[in-house]
Amino acid sequence: MTVTVVGSIAFDAVSTPFDSRDRIHGGAAFHFAQAASFFTDVRVVGPVGDDYTDEDVALLATRGTNVDDVERVAGGKTFFWKGHYHEDLNTRDTITTELGVFETFEPKLSAASAEADVLFLANIVPAIQRAVRAQAPAAKWVALDSMNLWIDIARDDLVAAISEVDCLILNDEELAQLTGARTSYAAAQAIFGWPIPEGSRGLSSIICKQGSYGAQLFTKDGGGFTAPVFPLESVVDPTGAGDTFAGGVVGYVAARLAADPSLPVDRDVLATALVYGTATASHNVEGFGGERLFELSGDALRERVGRLESLINFRDVPVELRA
Repeated sequence: MTVTVVGSIAFDAVSTPFDSRDRIHGGAAFHFAQAASFFTDVRVVGPVGDDYTDEDVALLATRGTNVDDVERVAGGKTFFWKGHYHEDLNTRDTITTELGVFETFEPKLSAASAEADVLFLANIVPAIQRAVRAQAPAAKWVALDSMNLWIDIARDDLVAAISEVDCLILNDEELAQLTGARTSYAAAQAIFGWPIPEGSRGLSSIICKQGSYGAQLFTKDGGGFTAPVFPLESVVDPTGAGDTFAGGVVGYVAARLAADPSLPVDRDVLATALVYGTATASHNVEGFGGERLFELSGDALRERVGRLESLINFRDVPVELRA
């Protein structure tokens, strides 16, 4: 079972109150692939410039990630982002954003990438997400991420893109901005009520990222689940946590479909996927960029999944309730 991810590949410069890095690997497609490659084969589609060396590509290809569709743009410069995190690590200032080759990115999927069983549309222009979706009509399951910018300036295209995928992944503020709803649950119900285009399966699940509070799942049939954040003594760098989380979620779904292609991607599958995504992201934030995931073992990831599952173990012991 193969996952194709389409999105940014970048260099980041990150500073926190505790430490800094001047040049680390980043970008949505990079972080997603580092996580999803624990579960299945991953194909990355994204552009880089001349400054992205063979050694950089080799790191992107960790755990066998296929980089055949990484576009090397002659004379171009790789997307670069520089930011600083405040003391609480929940707020940050963007100091520099240089789109470089990403500014004119027009994805062209090879036959192998277009035929992937699972597709992840990382945070890019919604019209481009739709164009990529059209290149992979046979994908069994498709997930999409976005951001506040596209809600502001390309809402109609984003709504159209959402209607063409199976799973939407946004944070709580973005869901509120997209719908005007006051709660994430109300926002999910509003989106599930949108018209389904002819020929589309229609959106069946929404995952709400809640940062340091965990993540929530909503399914169109009324199912739901809340995954707590993994308890950590310290966080080093939150950059890429959301994309790493998405990689764990989507990678887990792909692994389950590989074992049983007829399996419905329902509430139970996605609830477990949230636990795996949360565990994977918890490792990512313990280092800068991809430092932790480069050295992470599958056994260490599974051990943290087990600890998360023990945290949410619940058995009701009824008591008498007052009238």
